[in-house]
Amino acid sequence: MTTVLRRDTGRFLKELRGSYGDIWRIPGSEYLSKPDFVVVDPRSGKKTRVSFVSLDDGEVVGVVYDELG
Repeated sequence: MTTVLRRDTGRFLKELRGSYGDIWRIPGSEYLSKPDFVVVDPRSGKKTRVSFVSLDDGEVVGVVYDELG
């Protein structure tokens, strides 16, 4: 189930970069069809889909995101 967060999208991605080494913007990624988070900037209305990508062993290896506009 997707969680909607209302906060500054740029700051949210910056904080993720501090915690995860690999963050990719991949607009056509299959992982974004059902994202883990949709971050909505309350000021601009800009939305960003964010999904955590993991291997079969369950270890998180990175984050994929794309801006919706």
